[in-house]
Amino acid sequence: MDLDLRDVHVLITGAAGGIGLATVTEFLGHSALVSAHYRSTKAALEESVVCAEAARESRLACVQADVTKEEDVMRMFQEAEEKIGKPVTVLVVNHAVYNSTPAPLHTMSLSQWNETLTTNLTGSFLVLRQFLARLAKVKEEQGIDSEWMRNVAVVLIGSTAGEFGEAGHADYAASKSALTHGLQLSLKNEIVQLHPRARVNTVAPGWVRTKMAEESMKDERIKYQALATTSLNKIAEPEEVARQVALLASNRVSGHTTGQVVMIHGGMEGEWHSFAITNKN
Repeated sequence: MDLDLRDVHVLITGAAGGIGLATVTEFLGHSALVSAHYRSTKAALEESVVCAEAARESRLACVQADVTKEEDVMRMFQEAEEKIGKPVTVLVVNHAVYNSTPAPLHTMSLSQWNETLTTNLTGSFLVLRQFLARLAKVKEEQGIDSEWMRNVAVVLIGSTAGEFGEAGHADYAASKSALTHGLQLSLKNEIVQLHPRARVNTVAPGWVRTKMAEESMKDERIKYQALATTSLNKIAEPEEVARQVALLASNRVSGHTTGQVVMIHGGMEGEWHSFAITNKN
């Protein structure tokens, strides 16, 4: 399917992780121009044959930033647009931190809570704010009918934790719920003031086959909890999430879709917990 994303500049945060890398590859496959953000290492991007070829053709730029720092976020957008040669008009907010060690709320440290909310929520705010500010600048200089403005969209990466909650990970669940509900629903009404056809949507995965998930799934208790209410009885592949991101980013396919949360969870009906299971030695 032609998503009409050729030469659209897409910036993806957290692009060196499992879902992020799959999303980079997906957009490159649709002939988009991609800026791939990373915080500490870009090894996965460099090791990808697809990414290496795209970089040689100047269709991929790797940009480093700590998204919790205003100056880093501003520099990231500037570098991305200088390297690619045109404004970012599609933004995928994918970065996040998740503490794999369960911590009930009554024992969770303030430092853990603050780190998760600062990265997942405040970091997303800073990235979104800069995207909107630069969009406003392009509108002022080029007008909304510019070829650069033909496809304007934001796709947030949420989580089933933001829908159902997740015992032992209230910090992560709270950050994702705030991002994909209160923030998304506010933003989808604001962004149209900058571009009347700009859209904001969310893809919310459940368990996805990443390195961290595969390690967790070795624990039969975790695997049982993850699949207990999942109709398809499997976890998602990163590529399955990435395809949904590209579909929502495409005006051709999703031009009248905004403010929606698309769940990629195999039919999950909620987080299943049992005291006997979760506390078994």
